[in-house]
Amino acid sequence: MSFLVRMKRGFGNTFSFFADSWAELKKVKWPSRKELISYTLVVLFTVAFVTVYFYVLDLGISELLRLIFK
Repeated sequence: MSFLVRMKRGFGNTFSFFADSWAELKKVKWPSRKELISYTLVVLFTVAFVTVYFYVLDLGISELLRLIFK
């Protein structure tokens, strides 16, 4: 099999992949602007809560270890 035939087959698979991907993206039900904003707010509040939780947990463990090893 020549190099050019292999290149053509390789690019054919690539173009086929992108065509199939585009067809699948057309089937997606995209969220409305209102849904997108609410989902984003949920993610931001969750990240903030988890960050504060682990910060307080870290401070508590650090203080406990400081008292133990002092």
